[in-house]
Amino acid sequence: MNESDLYRRAQEELMDSLDEELEMEMEDERLSEDPLTTEERAARTHYFKELIRLQSELVKLQDWVVAKKLKVVVLFEGRDAAGKGGAIKRITQRLNPRVCRVVALSAPSERERSQWYFQRYISSLPAAGEIVLFDRSWYNRAGVERVMSFCNDAEYEEFFRSVPEFEKMLVRSGIILIKYWFSITDDEQHLRFMTRIHDPLKQWKLSPMDLESRRRWEAYTKAKETMIERTHIPEAPWWIVAGNDKKKARLNCIHHFLQQIPYESIEHEQVILPQRVHNPDYIRDPIPESMYVPSVY
Repeated sequence: MNESDLYRRAQEELMDSLDEELEMEMEDERLSEDPLTTEERAARTHYFKELIRLQSELVKLQDWVVAKKLKVVVLFEGRDAAGKGGAIKRITQRLNPRVCRVVALSAPSERERSQWYFQRYISSLPAAGEIVLFDRSWYNRAGVERVMSFCNDAEYEEFFRSVPEFEKMLVRSGIILIKYWFSITDDEQHLRFMTRIHDPLKQWKLSPMDLESRRRWEAYTKAKETMIERTHIPEAPWWIVAGNDKKKARLNCIHHFLQQIPYESIEHEQVILPQRVHNPDYIRDPIPESMYVPSVY
């Protein structure tokens, strides 16, 4: 394959990637008969250009984390349907899953409930050269557990006594700890819940707990305010992401994340593809047609 063919294939791969990006964005924007206006098309183009630019910077940050053996923990908290998952997806989309991984723990088991509260989170913390994104975290106790009465008053107060010391300990150990709260309005959450209810591709996202959280909006608001007031510490401050506009929230979050860790480009050795060994005696065995996936498309 000559250089011209390689360039063409690279362009095709890029367009393929952009198509997938577009498909992901359309999950929240049902197709309508009305064509996009010039302003809407320009805004969409700007969003994709900025997203890909920021993702290229994330790759540089990833290389820096590996080279300098940093340990990074990012917490994503917020109301249901606030956009945490969408932001996490865009952060991890082009990164090495062996370097950057997502932790989304399920409800604790009976055994875990008998352990020290922070114990089950510790095993997910990063080693040197790793980034861990928590899709909800130990702050479950200050949010859902408090609102749904899954913990008692004593456990709730003990959490607030312990969590600042726990996070200070993490930071002293060399972990870079960043905490994001995705904030949306009452009306916006209502709209997103209604969208999920009427979209068969999204109904799986709505659990009975999500529906109950909608009913208890004000209780969650009070719990969030208490949480931030009591756990916003210099060593690990909270950062609020305005989430009503999903695209802007993603871009703002990624841009801010990149500012939290000073990094530089890492020089890599030039990759040279070795010549394939050709053995004149090698004969490839035929593969039966019955083994192939049918070419439906």
